[in-house]
Parts: sequence; structure tokens; C-alpha cells
Amino acid sequence: MEWQPDEQGLQQVLQLLKDSQSPNTATQRAVQQKLEQLNQFPDFNNYLIFVLTRLKTEDEPTRSLSGLILKNNVKAHYQNFPPAVADFIKQECLNNIGDPSPLIRATIGILITTITSKGELQTWPELLPQLCNLLNSEDYNTCEGSFGALQKICEDSSELLESDALNRPLNIMIPKFLQFFKHCSPKIRSHAIACVNQFIIGRAQALMDNIDTFIESLFALATDEDSEVRKNVCRALVMLLEVRIDRLIPHMHSIIQYMLQRTQDPDENVSLEACEFWLTLAEQPICKEVLSGHLVQLIPILVNGMKYSEIDIILLKGDVEEDEAVPDSEQDIKPRFHKSRTVTLQHEGGEGEEGEDVDEDDDDDDDTLSDWNLRKCSAAALDVLANVFRDELLPHLLPLLKGLLFSPDWVIKESGILVLGAIAEGCMQGMVPYLPELLPHLIACLCDKKALVRSIACWTLSRYAHWVVSQPPDSHLKPLMTELLKRILDGNKRVQEAACSAFATLEEEACTELVPYLSFILDTLVFAFGKYQHKNLLILYDAIGTLADSVGHHLNQPEYIQKLMPPLIAKWNELKDEDKDLFPLLECLSSVATALQSGFLPYCEPVYQRCVTLVQKTLAQAMMYNQHPDQYEAPDKDFMIVALDLLSGLAEGLGASVDQLVARSNIMTLLFQCMQDPMPEVRQSSFALLGDLTKACFPHVKPCIAEFMPILGLNLNPEFISVCNNATWAIGEIAMQMGRTDKKDEGDCSGSDMQPYVGLVLNNLVEIINRPNTPKTLLENTAITIGRLGYVCPQEVSPMLQQFIRPWCTSLRNIRDNEEKDSAFRGICMMIGVNPAGVVQDFIFFCDAVASWVSPKDDLRDMFYKILHGFKDQVGEENWQQFSEQFPPLLKERLSACYGV
Repeated sequence: MEWQPDEQGLQQVLQLLKDSQSPNTATQRAVQQKLEQLNQFPDFNNYLIFVLTRLKTEDEPTRSLSGLILKNNVKAHYQNFPPAVADFIKQECLNNIGDPSPLIRATIGILITTITSKGELQTWPELLPQLCNLLNSEDYNTCEGSFGALQKICEDSSELLESDALNRPLNIMIPKFLQFFKHCSPKIRSHAIACVNQFIIGRAQALMDNIDTFIESLFALATDEDSEVRKNVCRALVMLLEVRIDRLIPHMHSIIQYMLQRTQDPDENVSLEACEFWLTLAEQPICKEVLSGHLVQLIPILVNGMKYSEIDIILLKGDVEEDEAVPDSEQDIKPRFHKSRTVTLQHEGGEGEEGEDVDEDDDDDDDTLSDWNLRKCSAAALDVLANVFRDELLPHLLPLLKGLLFSPDWVIKESGILVLGAIAEGCMQGMVPYLPELLPHLIACLCDKKALVRSIACWTLSRYAHWVVSQPPDSHLKPLMTELLKRILDGNKRVQEAACSAFATLEEEACTELVPYLSFILDTLVFAFGKYQHKNLLILYDAIGTLADSVGHHLNQPEYIQKLMPPLIAKWNELKDEDKDLFPLLECLSSVATALQSGFLPYCEPVYQRCVTLVQKTLAQAMMYNQHPDQYEAPDKDFMIVALDLLSGLAEGLGASVDQLVARSNIMTLLFQCMQDPMPEVRQSSFALLGDLTKACFPHVKPCIAEFMPILGLNLNPEFISVCNNATWAIGEIAMQMGRTDKKDEGDCSGSDMQPYVGLVLNNLVEIINRPNTPKTLLENTAITIGRLGYVCPQEVSPMLQQFIRPWCTSLRNIRDNEEKDSAFRGICMMIGVNPAGVVQDFIFFCDAVASWVSPKDDLRDMFYKILHGFKDQVGEENWQQFSEQFPPLLKERLSACYGV
């Protein structure tokens, strides 16, 4: 007997569906309760599918809603459906996939793929064969409905379809889909391409076996009149460029011609897909070779795509000039991610290098439209192509630029300024001759009457900040800074935001060049505090933090502290412990504390106490959650991470003055727990703080060393680069402090308090320094720490000298002369003293590392002198001559001048 609904039950379900479309909240709540009651009856789901598939008398939205409620039930508790109910639902889906209504067909398709995502592809063996069979139906609705369902299954389960688990159905499905590329209905053609497209990136074997047919079929559809088909053809070609460029190369000329047309397609969905082609092509090694001849056509097309569309301008409220008094809606504020502290060293010729984690937020400016659109894609494509072709791009661009930048139409002028910003990185060399004339024009655009022109001018100017700072300050830096500060106080929120971000970039580039203007800068930033709405306030914190990082101790003047601290502390007191706005404020305060040093003392106590409280609260909440996950929420550990980082900033800024604060708190106990947290970012920040406290107030750390060292040893795991880096650095700092306390206590006996712990860490450190592809920062910190361990425990470390001396020397030769380098080289010299044989084979590397010192302290220079001369005397004049023949001329010169060898 087939299941039949009870008339009264059916009416109840229909009433529920009607009620659930009501806007009234109370009704909605009642609906939720009723749903929970009805879900107790196993055959409630039969009623839902019955309304969807059989009850043609009802209106479509009600029937579709019934299907969507059923989909949610499947998602939540399909495993509890009785087999009879599950079978009835599956049967109804397959029998009605060709419903005359597109809405009902789509709903059934969603229902099918939700069932399959519950692991049901294996237990519903007839599904794929039946759907593939229904494709042959003469009835359009049946064919379209089945294709719709298949497309959803291909999207959700592409890997499973490829696996042996299902007996490789793709071997049948792909050739079948390819036949439908020629179907008379555009909707079906579009489904067929979309299905095959799911298998390109994964390089499914069944598709690779038919790759030439696929590509030919795509070419045949190139000029299809349906925009959805054209979009899917473009998408396929973009993916093939990544995966099977070998098959496209023979046709590359015609593909490029085709994509040039499609990038100008009247349908933006198509032009956007096509524009992705240039982004992807730029990453291929053959880009330059295949594209040079087409730049003359491509560049004007990309530039044209960089104009705001009419719809953009409406969405961006492009005609609203003043909105600073309008509060932000909370969903406009994107979540911020805190980047935990990583300890890095200073390099020769520049600041600490940040090469390993490139800044991702250097993006184009219209983030509120955070949807990817043709303007952003065109700008991104121009940016990457500028990086490929460098100045060869300019002959195609410069003639266009003049017309754009001086256009009376603001939309065109705005796009010209965006072009100028997009090419800044790639074409900088070739742009230099034009910049003295262009910069004043851009600075003038900061005063344009259109807010969108002012905001893009901020962004583009920030892209040329590096050049601005390289010129005499009065020529461009001063006028730029003056105008940007006015824009920080603009009446338009988007301009405020762009100006604040641009100013932060300028601060990073200018560093101490800003010192003469500090008073003026602080007045502006503090004034903005009273003026900004929520979202821009968060960016303002960043600009203040970056200013502190850039000018450092120059900020420590009573006049500046008076301006800056009161508003920051007022915000600090205003915010509750649960408020995520604490993140950027804590980050900002951390930079300020580090810069102000002793100037921060009057403010440190409440700040310190609150950070400790945040750590304690988070740990307590995590413990409750681990014990009773059903009763408690998991805490947001970012609160703890940011607090640990601010404590690091305080320890670094206040140095020994932090002693009293540490003495009166339980921070060491908390740190012991944080160092063992399962979340890597928590451990990373804990080790940074441990190192900073070790430097600032070691007597409080020393009693915990026996407990801490084994944990540090366990974290020397390069899988987690930043955790490993900070743990390594902390071990080195601890070694130095333990060494110092011994030397004081025992009148410099050999042997050290550090001795028992060397074995816990040394093997791991030596393994890391010899590991291929280890990031530079980690190599440098590892070398410093090995050197420092050798300094305090030469007897224990020197037997391994031969295993690390070569990578040790190469990783430290580019580091600036500083404390860390000094202690590490002293360690190496002491180890060579104990085990000279360990260095013999790699002595040339040692010579090179010694020569990297510009001005070592006198006693360190003596150590180098003794080792170099000792080696020379040992091998004899003649052998030394032969040996030093291998030196590069510069090294020879340096050693002979500094050490007389």
C-alpha cells in the first residue's frame, strides 16, 4: 500500500506553511514550536514531500517552502528517518523532477543533493543512472529538472564522483554531458557545461580522457547567443588555463581574441568571468610571450572596465557627499583578525624584513561593495600585468592616461586615478620621470568636490608613498601630508577611511621623517577621535599604532603624551571586556607602550591588570566549555591573544619597571596554561611574552624554568612556523639570563644552570637549521639561539658543531650588528675553542660570517683574530695561501684589512 496523508493532518501542515510566511514575530515563534512538535511524528516528513510533489492545487511558494523545511529536516536528522519514509521521499523526488514549475524542480533538486550529501550517494545506487536516463526524455521539464539536480550533485560531491567508492560513474557521465553541449535549449547547454566545469580543477581522469572533445565543444559554443552559456564557456577556459594550458597553447591566439571580445560583453556576469582570464594568464610563465602582441587591444579594454558602473555609484551613494554624522550599521563592520606577535631580527640595509607574510590588504579601495566586480577584476588584472610587463606596459597606457586624468567627467577622472594606483608597483621605474608633475595633480584631486574622487586619490597616493619619501621633504611629503590630514577630517566616511589607511602607509614609509610634524599629526588624529563613527574608529586606532611604530621613542615627549593618551584611555575605560573593539585598541596601545617606554608608566597599572583579567577570563571560559560543551559557549580566544601581545608590548616598553606589576599578579601561572593551549596562535603569543618577561624581569621567570623548558622543547616543531620561531627566540633569551645569573653567583665557574635543559632542545634546533625550505626568520632565530646556548654551555653544544656550522654561518651573515648577533658569535667562538675540529671543513663559511661584521666590540674582534690566526698558524703559510685563494676578492680584502690575514 502506498502512503496516503490523513486529511486533518494535511490541513494542519498547510496551515503551518501559511503561518510561516507571516512577517509577525510572535507567529514565527509559534511556527517554530509547532515544527518541533510535528517533528516527533515520523511521517511528518511524508506530508512535507507530499505537499511539494503532489499538491498541485496549492500555490508554488507554499509547495516550495514545504520542500525547504523538509531539506532542513534532512540536514538535521536524516539518519533517524524510518526506511519507509526515506524511500518514499527518494521515490517522490525522482518521479517529480520534471514538474512543470521551475521553482518546484529547483526545490526538488536541492532536496536530492541534500540527501546525497548525507552520504547517501552510496546507498542510493539508482539515483545517478536514473537522472542520466531522464536526460534523454523528450519532455523539456524532465530533462531540465534532472540536469539541475545533476549540476547540484556535481558541485557538492565532485570528489566522491571521481572515487572508486561509486564505481567511477564519471566515465559514463562526462561523455553524456558533452553530448548536451549541442542541445537546442540554452538552459540545458548551460547546465551541461556547468556540470563538466566542476571536474576541471580536480583534473578528473574521465575529463582528461575527453579533454580534446571538451575543448572543441567549448569553441563551438564561443558565440552562443545565451549569456549564461557564454559565462560558463569563459569560466571553463579560465580553469583550463590553470590545469591544461598545454591543450590551449595551440589555440592561444584565437582564445585571446575571444576573451578580448568577452571582456567587453554587455552582460557583466560574462565580462567578469572573461576578465578573470587575464588574472590567471598573468600567473603563467608563457604570459609575456603570448600576450605582448595583444596589449595594444587589451590595455584600453581593462582601463575601460575600471570605471564605476551606474549601479556601483547608486550602491556607493556616490552622490552623498557628507555622511559623517550617520552611524554605521553593524553589518558594515568586517571582522578584524589580529596578527599575533612574531619576533624578527633587523637586516642589513633596511628594517626587519616582512617578506614571508605579504600584506594582503593593499587592495583596491571600494571594500563596501565587497562583491567582486568588473572594476575590481580589471584593476587587479592591470596590477598583475604591470608586474609581468613592467615598463613595456606604459607606451599603451600613457596616451590614455592624460585623457582620463584631466577629464571633466568625474567618473572617468576617478578611473584614471585608479589606473595610476594599479600600475604603481609594476611600472614604478618607468613612472618616475612623470611623478614630479603627476603628484601635485593627484594631491589637488584630494580636494575634488566628489567624495569618490577624493577617496581614490588617497589610495593611489599611498601607492607612491615610497617615492614621495625618497624626495626632499618639502617637495612632496609635506604637501601630501598636509592634505591627507585634512582628508582624515573629511565630512565623508569613505574618504575618512581611505585617508586613514593611506596615512598609515605613508607613516610606514616615512618613519622618523614625520618627527618634525608630530604635533600637527597628533592634533588631527585626536580630533578625529571625537568625529568618527564606529567603523572608521577602528582604522584610526591602526593609524595611531602605526605612527607609534614608525617614530618610536620620539613620541615620548610630555606634550605628545598629553595629547594622545587621554582619548585612548577614555576609550579603554568605555569598552567592556566582551567588546571586540578592544582588539584594535589593544594592538594600538601595545605599539604606543613600546614607543613611549617610561612615558607609559602613569598608564600601565590599569592596562596591565585588565590584560591579566582578559587572559584569566578566557582560560576559565575555555575550561568550562571543555568540561560541559553542551552548557557553555567556546570562548573567543582572540581576547587572550591580543591581551598577551599587549603585555609583551608593556614588558618591552617598560623593561625593568614591569617588575612590580608582575610581582603582584599571577601572570606566570596563567602563562604556564597559555603555553599549553591547543590553539597555535595562543602559544605563539605566550612564547613572545615569555621572552619579553625574561628580558625585563628574569627573577620572576627563573623559578618556573624547570616547568617551562620541556614545553618549549615540545614546541620546536616547524609545522607551526610562528610558534616554533617564538619558542626558539624565548629559549635563547632564557639561556642568556641563566648564563648571567651563573656568572654573578659563582664567580664564573664552568657549568651553568642551563646545562640540564640543553638536551631538551638542541637536537630539534639542529634539525630545524638543516631543514630545506625553512623560512629565513626561523633560520636566523634558530642560529642565534644555538649560538647563545653554546655561549652558556659550550661543553654541551660544541660536540655538534660540525652538524650546524655551515647553515649557521650562512643564515647570520645578512643580519645587522646587534646584541643578538653579538651573543651568538661569542658562543660560536667559545665552541670553536672547545672543539676546533668541528669547524675545519667549513672554515671558509666562518670566515665569511666574521667578515659580515661592520664593527664588532673589541673583545669579540679579539676572539675572531685569535681563531683566524690560530687556524692560519695551524695549517702553515703555504696551505693558508692555497685556502685563501678560494675567497671572493671582497672577503679577502675585508679579512686582510680587519684581521691581518
